[in-house]
Amino acid sequence: MAKKNESLGKTLFVVIALCLVCAIIVSGSAVGLKPIQQKNAALDMQRNVLDAAGLLEPSTDVVAVFNERVNTKLINLNTLEVVEQANNQDATAYDPIAAANKPEWSTKLEKSNDVAGIGTREDVTKVYFINNEQGELETLVLYIRGYGLWGTMYGLISLQPDLNTVRSVNFYEHSETPGLGGEIQNPKWVAQWSGKEIYGENNEQVEFDVMKSPTQENHDVDALSGATLTSNGVDNLMAYWFSDKAYGPLLEKIRKGELSNG
Repeated sequence: MAKKNESLGKTLFVVIALCLVCAIIVSGSAVGLKPIQQKNAALDMQRNVLDAAGLLEPSTDVVAVFNERVNTKLINLNTLEVVEQANNQDATAYDPIAAANKPEWSTKLEKSNDVAGIGTREDVTKVYFINNEQGELETLVLYIRGYGLWGTMYGLISLQPDLNTVRSVNFYEHSETPGLGGEIQNPKWVAQWSGKEIYGENNEQVEFDVMKSPTQENHDVDALSGATLTSNGVDNLMAYWFSDKAYGPLLEKIRKGELSNG
């Protein structure tokens, strides 16, 4: 009996020791790989920004073009002021999506205003200014997101210098149904967005619509076939982000030249 107990004790000791060793290895690997993961995530976002701005080609050196053409700024959406850091992070490291999930770094939206279904909005966002050779604003890239059928759709939208006309859009992450709602990533559908105007006269009212059988050539994008809830989600996120509850006041400040693009 004593031998059996001794054998059981040894077995448990070996199992526990192996678990501890494996835990240490996994933990060490996670810590060691974190800088690489962060670097890859940053590179992916740079690629997404260039894609949204129409600057991404198969041969593009993403890092070189991004560093040369893109001026990244952190802007407080409550005060409309540029800030050097947010949450102790500079513009390179700051993640507005992560900030939106932190109560101390975000604003909880009232249900009546939350047409995009995002729950909270980051207090500080990240905006990408792309200038021409003369230093004039050529493209502005903004984060957008909203709830679709199965989850939140994350994207970047680029605007022409009038800050009303869409240059392109890039929904870089979503959980919509492949072949249906997942077509928000289809280049043919995305191509419809180019040249569409978000606002009506005087940039006051959001006129952009995602709808079946579009009626306004300048403002409407044809809805996705068989994906009504996804299409509605895209329509809703545009209505929210370009309203006076989100980017509306910021865009007006940039139009007036009260916020430098340099």
